Amino acid sequence: MRIYITLDVMLAKRKVTSRDLAKHVGITEQNLSLLKSGKVKGIRFATLEKICEFLECQPGDILQYSAAEEEQQTTGQAA
Repeated sequence: MRIYITLDVMLAKRKVTSRDLAKHVGITEQNLSLLKSGKVKGIRFATLEKICEFLECQPGDILQYSAAEEEQQTTGQAA
């Protein structure tokens, strides 16, 4: 199981810079970069809410679930 973050796609669609989003949300650009790259273990609902508010989107617009990794581990085969 893997959750993919497609925040960069939504930023491009909305023509918003990472700097503007980070400022609105109240996090550093570095932390936003880590979030965009998927190198975080979690996100606070309050942070997710502020991101969605600023980008006028739903959480499902920036988060994507894939079971491919879990299936690969179960069967022992590469996808």
